[in-house]
Amino acid sequence: MFFKSTVAAAILFALVATAASAQQSGTEQEQKACAPDVKKFCARVIDQGDLVILSCLQQNRPNISPACNQVLVSHGQ
Repeated sequence: MFFKSTVAAAILFALVATAASAQQSGTEQEQKACAPDVKKFCARVIDQGDLVILSCLQQNRPNISPACNQVLVSHGQ
């Protein structure tokens, strides 16, 4: 349960950081869309900060789910 909460928090912070100029934040639905992809592709970097997680998702873009990809696109990534 702790890992799942950490993943959700990391996604939220990453989305907030990348969308700060637009005054947006990751919704619970957006967090749920990307949590499996973060767990699958980015677990090794989960403790390295939000921008590293975002970079990991971008590097794995061909493999991430369409839902998570849409979250990235909607936040200008």
